[in-house]
Amino acid sequence: MRGMRALTLGAIAATAAALLSAAPAQAAAVLKATITQTSVWNSGYGADVTITNTGDTASTGWTLEFDLPSGTTISSSWSSVRTSTGQHHKFTNASFNGSIKPGASAKFGFNAAGGSLPTNCTVNGASCGGGGNPPADTQAPTVPSGLRSTGVTSGSVSLAWTASTDNVGVTGYEVLQGGAVAATVTGTSATVTGLSPATAYSFSVRATDAAGNKSAASTAVNATTSPGSGGGTTVNVSTAAELQSALAGAQAGQTIKLAAGTYRGSFLANGKAGTSSQPITLSGPANAVLINDGPTGEAPSCPAPTAGWDSGYGLWLFNSPYWNLTGFTVQESKKGIVLDNSHHTTIDSVSVHHLDEEAVHFRRSSGDSVIRNSTITDTGLVQPGYGEGVYLGSANSNWACHGNSGGIDRSDRIQVLNNRIGPNVAAEAIDVKEGTYDGIIRGNTFNGTGITGQNSADSWVDVKGINYLIEDNTGTFRSPGTFANGYETHNTSTTPSLPNGCGNVWRNNRSDLGGVGQYAINITSVSKCTAQPNVVYASNTATGAVKGLTNAKVTP
Repeated sequence: MRGMRALTLGAIAATAAALLSAAPAQAAAVLKATITQTSVWNSGYGADVTITNTGDTASTGWTLEFDLPSGTTISSSWSSVRTSTGQHHKFTNASFNGSIKPGASAKFGFNAAGGSLPTNCTVNGASCGGGGNPPADTQAPTVPSGLRSTGVTSGSVSLAWTASTDNVGVTGYEVLQGGAVAATVTGTSATVTGLSPATAYSFSVRATDAAGNKSAASTAVNATTSPGSGGGTTVNVSTAAELQSALAGAQAGQTIKLAAGTYRGSFLANGKAGTSSQPITLSGPANAVLINDGPTGEAPSCPAPTAGWDSGYGLWLFNSPYWNLTGFTVQESKKGIVLDNSHHTTIDSVSVHHLDEEAVHFRRSSGDSVIRNSTITDTGLVQPGYGEGVYLGSANSNWACHGNSGGIDRSDRIQVLNNRIGPNVAAEAIDVKEGTYDGIIRGNTFNGTGITGQNSADSWVDVKGINYLIEDNTGTFRSPGTFANGYETHNTSTTPSLPNGCGNVWRNNRSDLGGVGQYAINITSVSKCTAQPNVVYASNTATGAVKGLTNAKVTP
């Protein structure tokens, strides 16, 4: 369906002088071309082109030309004669609209398949846009209106809203759940999945444009998911034995509800899968505390549930995708929460602290997962160099165990949103391992106090992954601790060869390095990422940096 909205493409609208007859220079037709999007839909848009004569002589005809980026084509046009060659499109006047009197206008229109906007516009051979290079766009879209819930399930909420407008063009929308981005779409509707049954949620939406400008968030709308069905019972537990039994018997759509209290033992879900519409939920208050006093027994060569062996993990999901983990606490264990081949897992509002090693580990291709609104402190109490806050993927030296996707641990598209990580996280707040792609690290607060520097852990975030978006984070460092840079990239060599440490983007991050760290963002190699360069935007800020914001080129 087409959603109507008017968007003036100011980057293309410009004045172009065109001498159309043998009249003297002081008597000329001066044409202005304005392109206005009249409707936008998921697969394209419609536009009107208005050609106005601001000169003092009538035009005798016109030709307007522009290019469209690859992936966008003209599907139809009207009130003109069109000729298209590849991505170049030429429109000449129809029989009835070639003569434009001074002060008058003529119109034609077109529909585009694809979302890209015209470039290199000319009228009668003269540039419409002063060379076709648009001025910097600093104007944010208008705030979306009319946000509403259009349906719920036990694990999702569907939303719709009225389109925003923009001086150049709206390119998409971000759906916010409690301030964190839960979905990104190009149209005016979205479905947020991975929610808990019978739970109230608050959503808002904001618009974005091609220049990265964002509108303010819309008025929030509240929606409550429906109770689980199709096996979606609620299992109330209050003892460690009851929790172990509930995890062993978990079914899609089921909710395991923890009572307040301390649960000591080994807590494992092995091969217990939810679905996208019926995830399995483990929820509890913050004073429902899981503790594993292990490990015990003889460990297998690769971590896997094994009779007689206790991993020591506070909570372990193994081959168990589509889970929601909400509200409770994990502490005083070897590792906190470990996910192995447990993709589409959402960790929300948990507290993980006082661990021998790392707090939360997405491992064995546990992709398409989220950790948000959670607190992590005091890790690496026994193994400081392995005390990461959030660990995405596996080092390539461990792919023999955890490389279950073509020999690689592809824990891709994980979102780390609005968490508080630190102080006393002994290794990186977030360690992004080689071989992982397309994650988002947004809105987090990193407190670097207590980072140890062991095993090269000396930054808030170490990015060896590919095509990550890192934005709107706040990082600080104060002694004691070892601190080299705020964010670092590393180009780890792997087999197969991958562009590790490349294609990542930093935007709107605020860094206080405490007079100790060298750069807020340290890009270790430019030459290794020529095909997929890392991008550091000028919207990042740094204070207390010995050497400054970054060692890389800054993009306006």
